[in-house]
Amino acid sequence: MAYAVIKTGGKQYRVSEGTKFDVEKLDAELDSEIKFDALIVGEGDSVKIGAPLVEGASVTVKVVNQYRGPKGVAFKFKRRKGFHKTKGFRRSLTTLEVTSIAG
Repeated sequence: MAYAVIKTGGKQYRVSEGTKFDVEKLDAELDSEIKFDALIVGEGDSVKIGAPLVEGASVTVKVVNQYRGPKGVAFKFKRRKGFHKTKGFRRSLTTLEVTSIAG
């Protein structure tokens, strides 16, 4: 089965056709298609590694969902000083589904 490595939101993801995964929020409409350039493309024993991108290789994904992730807590403190600070956050995420890998 073919796979590829793409980069978005400062992170790299190893994906294959049909894979659903969450990334940092992308400005895109639901059911729209986005193309990413591939860093690595592999199928079986053959692997193409880019420097930094593989020429002519791309991954097409479909936007499935836009949502906010679960609550997280950032807690800071300094020992023996009585200093405590709590701050909550929720990340905005986009769910993508890989439709095709070319290259």
